[in-house]
Amino acid sequence: MEMNASPQIELCFSPALYPYRTIKQNHIAVAVDILRATTAICAAFQAGATEVVPLDTLEALETYRQQGYLRAAERGGKKIDNAECGNSPTEYLNMDLSGQKIAFSTTNGTVCILRASDAERTFVGSFANISLLTQQLLDNPQDLVILCSGWMNDFSIEDALFAGALCQRLINSGIYTSRNDAVHAAMGLWQLAQPDPFEYCLKHASHVQRLMSFGQGATQDIAFAFKLDTCPVVPQLADGRLIPIH
Repeated sequence: MEMNASPQIELCFSPALYPYRTIKQNHIAVAVDILRATTAICAAFQAGATEVVPLDTLEALETYRQQGYLRAAERGGKKIDNAECGNSPTEYLNMDLSGQKIAFSTTNGTVCILRASDAERTFVGSFANISLLTQQLLDNPQDLVILCSGWMNDFSIEDALFAGALCQRLINSGIYTSRNDAVHAAMGLWQLAQPDPFEYCLKHASHVQRLMSFGQGATQDIAFAFKLDTCPVVPQLADGRLIPIH
């Protein structure tokens, strides 16, 4: 970033695009998986968890279990059989996780978080923490890369909607600017989805349809994922583990 220039925002719609980003040094990253990993992580901290370790493989879970961690794991949207928890934010909010540490591995979300870990600071973003996350980014402005997890390296509407909402807040502040086409496309999508982004996403998002086929619990997760500021905590990655910033 040039001296005295406004911090820039760049958006990658999937992890496959992350290596081709323009901003590669001295930046913040926000990892996004609205359905459901980053929403679930915020919910786990809201329920009392003290630490979440994102993992990109299932094999590492057993090592953490032996250290007293709860295992949370999902593949294809469904909880792995031998895990104590899955990827459901509403499930976490109905649990007492006070003082618990969680080892967490998902199809897309934890892979996205780990991919973004090369930033100077890496945060987890969701509608559940959007206002506090926005304030964190405004209080400490720096070039920003938003990384959407998508689905298996493909584009996801729900992640793009969140990215558009976050970018709009940051740019409207006058502190951040962007010359990135993906940022402006996401803000346009967010505006198109008004006044009901939840309803808009239900009609168009493939991952919404995939989760709805799992039953009522997943339907509740979908509705929860679009509610603003339900879990006012900003998870930040530090030494391979997510810890909460309240």
